[in-house]
Amino acid sequence: MENVLFTKSLTPDSLIKIYDALGMTLQGKVAVKLHSGEEGNQNYLKPEFVKSLVEHVNGTVVECNTAYDGARDTTEKHIKLMEKHGWSKYFPVDILDSEGEEVLENKKGTVIQKNIVGSKMKDYNSMLVLSHFKGHPMGGYGGALKQLSIGLASSEGKRYIHTGGKEHASFDDMFQVEQSLFLKSMADAAKTITDFYKDNIVYINVMCNMSVDCDCCGVAEDPCMQDIGILASKDPVALDQACIDLIYNSNDPGKNHMIERIESRNGLLTIEAAVEQGIGSREYELIDLD
Repeated sequence: MENVLFTKSLTPDSLIKIYDALGMTLQGKVAVKLHSGEEGNQNYLKPEFVKSLVEHVNGTVVECNTAYDGARDTTEKHIKLMEKHGWSKYFPVDILDSEGEEVLENKKGTVIQKNIVGSKMKDYNSMLVLSHFKGHPMGGYGGALKQLSIGLASSEGKRYIHTGGKEHASFDDMFQVEQSLFLKSMADAAKTITDFYKDNIVYINVMCNMSVDCDCCGVAEDPCMQDIGILASKDPVALDQACIDLIYNSNDPGKNHMIERIESRNGLLTIEAAVEQGIGSREYELIDLD
């Protein structure tokens, strides 16, 4: 059973506090995987909020290009948007698939047996997965497991996951696959990342600005729930499960809208599949740092 740390405080200092409380120092060149926010999105975590933590781990903010038309589907456009959103103002920024792709294998994957990631991922010794926990129009919810899979896949890799392993898939192909294949493919892909970094990876989920839509949506619904806090763990499965449990156990009436989004997309299947892949456990102990 893994510990999941929790604080209601949503401040830059609280991010540092909860990271330090994990008792793990990320070594070498540290990648900080976060969501840079699609153009027009109002809910993504802002660079000013995470600045102190990124500096604390001496990290480089990393991202990958998207699989859909928008402001982040090419490296050139993505870099411009990261400048516009202020990321480049504060941090070194690296688009991992800007110089090509690399294939990571998962021979025990239930749907896909490989994951296509940015070739520059190998330049980093460790990773902080810093996720904005919210809903998602296709996955039901977005947290640490989504960041590990879709978030770290290249453009081609994202389409590969979304289509349950179709080679050279198109954007339209992503909407024609059976939902369970997509969700299980995310778990298969996430396993390649945890295998790649082994114990040199930690996870933080920030439960604020919780819309049913992802930060990838240029036009997203406003948040439907009150902010909850920050959670951290060395286990991405336990971490996502703890966030789900906090939503279900909340007294906020807005939770019904979030739960409908999660359940209508069968979002918990990703967590179940991640357990089957050996990524982590749904059993955890929630430790309140407040």
